[in-house]
Amino acid sequence: MDPLPLVSVKIAFFDAKPYDRESFDEANRDFGFKITYFDGHLTPETAPLTQGFQAVCIFVNDSVNEGALKVLAANGVRLIAIRAAGYNNIDLKAAFQKIRVVRVPAYSPHAVAEHAVALMLALNRKIHRAYYRTRDNNFTLNGLLGFDMAGKTAGIIGTGKIGKVTIEILKGFGLRVLAYDAFPDKDYQEKTGLEYVTLEKLYKESDIVSLHCPLTKETYHLINATSIAAMKRGVMIINTGRGMLIDSKALINGLKTGQIGFAGLDVYEEESDYFFEDFSNKVITDDVLARLLSFNNVVVTSHQGFFTREALHNIAQTTLKNVRDYFIDQKLSNEICYQCSPSETCPKKRTGKCF
Repeated sequence: MDPLPLVSVKIAFFDAKPYDRESFDEANRDFGFKITYFDGHLTPETAPLTQGFQAVCIFVNDSVNEGALKVLAANGVRLIAIRAAGYNNIDLKAAFQKIRVVRVPAYSPHAVAEHAVALMLALNRKIHRAYYRTRDNNFTLNGLLGFDMAGKTAGIIGTGKIGKVTIEILKGFGLRVLAYDAFPDKDYQEKTGLEYVTLEKLYKESDIVSLHCPLTKETYHLINATSIAAMKRGVMIINTGRGMLIDSKALINGLKTGQIGFAGLDVYEEESDYFFEDFSNKVITDDVLARLLSFNNVVVTSHQGFFTREALHNIAQTTLKNVRDYFIDQKLSNEICYQCSPSETCPKKRTGKCF
């Protein structure tokens, strides 16, 4: 297909929140696209709204299955730009040779890493419990005892950009850091002296286990009954990666027995039904999520690790640059590879892996 003038490119923007509109409107001053915002999610039922648009912009809770893709292709949509790193909500096989797909592989590793550490500190020093106490004029300290982070051991699973920033922050607190990665960064290891270990050793020796790896067939339910049993009793588990890295029912059992002492979750495996929406006047019908919210040693945040001004700016800029690059026929550096799983080397010979 011939390139289109940028001013003619119309983007259907789904799941638009006020902060999305603000950040993308600001970034679009440099691009000049015609963006139409839709509050609802992209689904097979809402896909007909894309008639007359050349591109769609989606987020993690939009459902781009085979049915939706057929409608998009029939409507003439040529590009799907997901404003996130993950893309497990897109049927790539159905999209192959029909619609190109691009993503934002990195935005602000500091945003997510700092949120992970914030969860650690809040859980350790019981900040969430102390906050509610003092609002009731209760200034007692019973039940709020924490521990020194210095001298403890943190196990970091996944040493990409976010994992590395998390490591540097924790080293600043004086923690010993162990790391596991299916593809260890040898250069980083030599430069910093990072200790790569097996998962078994990491589980056995870590006081805190923090997840920063992608969701693949190999990492689905990485944290399960078996891995939890291999950890230190009273371990703290932090997940700012993907919800399905953790078997939530196994996590609950670990919390009930005391094998898990703390859990900080910015993601949840069934989060698409709840996260980013207001359910304050409704009943949570997901029994697993409701049970997790009932523990006083669990902090759940609504997938807000990415939510900083800097990250939103980066996401908007990269997303619109992806659209520009496609429509002026440049090389798409952030295109998702349809031919390989994230655990394999990309056959297109691009640098790095597909995650």
